[in-house]
Amino acid sequence: MEFSRRKVLIGTSAVAGAGVIGTAGASAILSDGLPKVPENVLPIDALPSDDPTPGWFHTSRKREPKAPLIGNAHARFAVIGGGFTGLAAARQLALNFPNDTVLLIEGQQVGFGTSGRNAGFLIDVPHDISAPDYIGDQTIARSILKLNQAGQKILFDLVQEYKIEDAQLRHVGKYQAAVEEEGLHVLDAYRGGLEKLGQHCEIIEGKDLPDHIGTSFYKKALHTPGTMLVQPSALVKGLADNLPANVILYEDMPITAIEYEPKVVLHHATGKITADKLVLANNHFGTHFGFMPGRILPMFTYGSLTRPLTAEEQARIGGKDFWGVIPADPFGTTCRRTHDNRILIRNSFTFNADGRYKPGATERFRKAHRLSFERRFPALSEVGFEYTWGGGLGMTRNGNSFFGELRKNVYGALGCNGLGTVRGTAMGTLLADLLAGRRHELTDFLLSVDKPNMNPPEPFLGMGVNFTLRRGMANAGLEA
Repeated sequence: MEFSRRKVLIGTSAVAGAGVIGTAGASAILSDGLPKVPENVLPIDALPSDDPTPGWFHTSRKREPKAPLIGNAHARFAVIGGGFTGLAAARQLALNFPNDTVLLIEGQQVGFGTSGRNAGFLIDVPHDISAPDYIGDQTIARSILKLNQAGQKILFDLVQEYKIEDAQLRHVGKYQAAVEEEGLHVLDAYRGGLEKLGQHCEIIEGKDLPDHIGTSFYKKALHTPGTMLVQPSALVKGLADNLPANVILYEDMPITAIEYEPKVVLHHATGKITADKLVLANNHFGTHFGFMPGRILPMFTYGSLTRPLTAEEQARIGGKDFWGVIPADPFGTTCRRTHDNRILIRNSFTFNADGRYKPGATERFRKAHRLSFERRFPALSEVGFEYTWGGGLGMTRNGNSFFGELRKNVYGALGCNGLGTVRGTAMGTLLADLLAGRRHELTDFLLSVDKPNMNPPEPFLGMGVNFTLRRGMANAGLEA
């Protein structure tokens, strides 16, 4: 298979202009008696912080989080980020290097952050909204298909091996549905693109949709059978509780500062970790570690989860008992019926420049979710929401992720563009194999694509992104 020959900059050149603080300098005492921060220490200026009400987390199995490290430690490998990407990287590193310790560091609790806040779609097919047929370059699309399917297979196999039953992984496909005229054109274009790619899909007319998804709201849907649906927080909790024995997981342990030279040293609340090699699997927070500033945008989207439907309410709407709908319009509403007969509504976006939640946002968007829910399910107007939450996305302007070496002994798999479940899993696994000297066809593909584009500086970035979000949400019409 032919790939683009435009290579991602790796090695020391990858940090040119990246804002990594230099290595000169040593500890000193200021005139006021306070210790001076060494010049080779980079403070982390934004620590993970999410709202306290993620529905997937609170409705999944309760688990006792692993305690944070007290004091100092050393390991051959350290991985920052306990989501899909970090869990995959840590697991594969441990399997590749069974005699070495791998430290996996999560700033919050596993399943509480982004990996437990998405809509739970493990999507196989590519979806390039910048292309007329939503597929674009066939060679790239086929590689993305293989990448997504690789991530799917890894997760499916782990769920089966460790019997993570509460992940509720089911291979039911997804519906992409439309109600506006523009959305209907999208479905026709996407069907054509998928057929050129050799991927099976089926158009379902609006009159038949109530038998599938229990609502007559949509005019048409495109069903693609390869998608799996999961309870995302339950899945990552299960993955974390079944790591190889040589992985040590620390939770509720944000890294507060880092040194890159002469060794990688991670500072935390009570001590330091020295690592021979570091893997950054923390998506947009990777920019706060000095790499690719302005290239990965921290976007937030919002979801609400109803209480479980009664048997009478289930009968009232009909349809299948487990399904997922994504919108034809990127700014529209994602909707799911879950294993415990709740309805998920997800829409609305904000640009959170520091990657942290904004107080008051969930209350604001809960009203939008209510309107979207009642449009789709007017017969369930008395069914209330139990949870509303926000969750971060690491988005790039050209849709590409970063994969590979960031500088000596530091590697990254960053910028999953809302596909972190499957793409993050595949990239984390492939990166761990790359560190073991093993390359795959998909490794070469990930190293060949352009790195994420640079964005304009502030205040122009914030103004432009916020304008685009407002316009997109307003133009979504009934798709919202």
